[in-house]
Parts: sequence; structure tokens; C-alpha cells
Amino acid sequence: MASEVLSIAPAVRVYARAKLPTRHGQLEIVSFTNAEGHRLDDVAVISGEVAGRRDLPTRLHSECLTGDVFGSLRCDCRDQLELALDRIIAERPGLVLYMRQEGRGIGIAEKVRAYELQDEGYDTLEANLHLGFDGDLRRYDQAAAMLRALEIESIVLFTNNPAKVEGLQACGIEVSRREPIISPPRDENAVYLSTKKAKMGHKL
Repeated sequence: MASEVLSIAPAVRVYARAKLPTRHGQLEIVSFTNAEGHRLDDVAVISGEVAGRRDLPTRLHSECLTGDVFGSLRCDCRDQLELALDRIIAERPGLVLYMRQEGRGIGIAEKVRAYELQDEGYDTLEANLHLGFDGDLRRYDQAAAMLRALEIESIVLFTNNPAKVEGLQACGIEVSRREPIISPPRDENAVYLSTKKAKMGHKL
């Protein structure tokens, strides 16, 4: 079984590492290449020394341009990212994997279209389905490969989404436990959060 699991997760290697002073504190950013030498868009942001660590505090964060960069209140993505960065600095060592899987994997153009549908009354899941996508197209094999490239033994995953735990475990990553990462709801994202809880199994 182990060989089958490893075979579905692509091999990646560390490409470059650099200091990253941030508003949250001193971090390090790591980029990667795949087995063919192609540079990946996904990165790791690290607090402290993570190689060989067990039960490493970890956030697997999917890119959200509207929230992470522009501060959109339609979701809680930026809140979760900032909470995770604060936690990995406080609990040092720790890790955030930043995965370029915008809009649960549909990309920014379709995400804006999904927002348009939400303005018309669809919820976040209904909008993706109406556009012909599954509710969640994200994959976890590349994140698993990045964890292996960083020589991490096991993780404590900061997430409200059990599918992330299951996805990483299916790729051979030992998830010691899940810890919630919850921010207070706002009027603008209350329906979004209730949809994730009721229809997508998030533990909020």
C-alpha cells in the first residue's frame, strides 16, 4: 500500500530558500521544482527548522486572490491565513503551504463568474456546480510531495475541512490530528460559512 501511495504523489525537490521578513515575524520562503525540473508556483513559508519534525504545526492554504490580496469579506480565507502565520510563529517551528488552487481549483476567471452567480442568489457550492465543476477540484498530491521534500515526518493540520486531512493521508502523509482555525463570522460571509458547514462538512 505504501508504494502505491507514494507512486501517486509526484516527486519534487527544493529549488530555492530565502529569508522572508513579514508583518507577522521572521519567516523563510521555499520554492520547488518537479521531477522534470519545472519550477512550481506553489511555495512553503516556514517558521524555524522543520526537517525531521513530527507533529509539525501546518496550514495547507489554497490561494484566494480576492481574500488574501484584496481583503474580500466574502470569505474567511485571509483571516485563516493570517491566523495560521501567527500560530506558526508563536509555536515555532511551523509551516504554511501556499497552493495555487484558486476558487477550490476552478481558477480566478471562473471564480469571478461564480461570485456573479452568488450575487444572483446561488451559494458557493451551487455556483461551482452550475458552472459545470465539482464542488472542490483541489488535489493534495503536490502538497504531500512538498512535505516530503522538506523531510517532515508528520503534521498537525490547521484546517476546518476534513477533506484536506483525508486528501493528505491518501497521499501517504501522517496527519497526527486536525486543529480548527476559526475566525469570527461577518455579515458578508455568514452564508458562505454556513454553506461550507452544512454542505461541505467543514467543522466550524
